[in-house]
Amino acid sequence: MTKGNMNRRTMLRGAALGALATPALVGKGIAQGKVNWRVQAHWPKASSSFNDSLGKLAEVLEARTEGAFKMDLLGAGEFAKGPDIYNIVRKGVVPMGTVSPSYVQDQAQAASFLFGIPGTFRQAWEMEHAVKNLGLEALVNEDLNADGVMMKTEKVLPVEIVVSKKIESAEDFKGLKLRSSGTMLDYLQSAGAAPQYIPGSELYQSLSSGVVDGAHWGAAVGAKSMSLWEVCKYHYKPALGQTTDAFILNMEAVDGLEDDLRTALLDTMETRFFQRSAEYQHAEAIAISEGIAENNIEVSELPDDVLAILADASSKILDTEAQKGERAAKAADIYKTLMTDLGYL
Repeated sequence: MTKGNMNRRTMLRGAALGALATPALVGKGIAQGKVNWRVQAHWPKASSSFNDSLGKLAEVLEARTEGAFKMDLLGAGEFAKGPDIYNIVRKGVVPMGTVSPSYVQDQAQAASFLFGIPGTFRQAWEMEHAVKNLGLEALVNEDLNADGVMMKTEKVLPVEIVVSKKIESAEDFKGLKLRSSGTMLDYLQSAGAAPQYIPGSELYQSLSSGVVDGAHWGAAVGAKSMSLWEVCKYHYKPALGQTTDAFILNMEAVDGLEDDLRTALLDTMETRFFQRSAEYQHAEAIAISEGIAENNIEVSELPDDVLAILADASSKILDTEAQKGERAAKAADIYKTLMTDLGYL
């Protein structure tokens, strides 16, 4: 690794550790280890987000509460994986988990909008603004809270595909077997690809065995941490969209916390959302540079004819998702208003 890359990584670690300076919220009299939550992640332990998102949250929270709130972190599949995580949190098998909002599309009308409609927002701050300030997260929680679950968005990240075959035209894109999820499945299928959902814990094996030709797991950071570039040497831009990861919490477990611990948990999640989203953008630039130098990846732009088909699909998905109900329609209005203000519509 070059000296420059080492320095950049040191900067990222330092920025993340800066959150540990947050003053403790609880008194000295609270015993060490008063609360210890098991948390089921949808990320395999190999994924960068297992440590840099979930692991960092646990570290910051433990420091902030002077050791009173600890977390036992479970990698994908230890209790459950993918969409099944929602049910074990809802039932209280574990008090907390991590998911993609795409996993709860059947439970929340606006979940697809929180996951991200492909081909709409172009920069991370736009999605962050829509999620936290304009109300996408709140709309999802209107449905989930009735089910005894709370969702807290964990970060915003770009979506980019990596493939084992070069794409030079829409014809090359046609029939590509791509691992995907949520509204991205419809988006990719509309351009002629053959997307399918595969859990993260099974992704590398599916790529190396040829079950799929490519995937998106976030963008460059996800591709690097999941070793996708070992199999897929072609990394394509622009980002297909901005997406999110999320924490889900059993509301009875949250309500059962003492006030100071509940405040520490929810406030730390809120703060880490903005910190982690910014960290991720920095990490993306580093990962691309390292992928070129270490994995000999080829970074290319999707052909214009593929982008034209995808652009048409985006507006159709937005309108289709808006038909799911009153909260979905409100979420679509958030998208359309912000995109109009930005000059995208």
